[in-house]
Amino acid sequence: MDLSAAKWRKSSRSSGNGGACVEVAGNLGGLVGVRDSKDPTGPALVFPAASWRVFVAEVSSRS
Repeated sequence: MDLSAAKWRKSSRSSGNGGACVEVAGNLGGLVGVRDSKDPTGPALVFPAASWRVFVAEVSSRS
């Protein structure tokens, strides 16, 4: 999948010291991209938006 038009944003839970950072792109027409901010040209995972919402809701309920 071509992610060159993805608009990546860093997770609000990411640390400011360059540590464990996740970036998410939600402008992919019903899909959500996820990547490691330390490796922006590396691999990215792509999920259906509905599945991503379920994942985020579940993780949020445990924190």
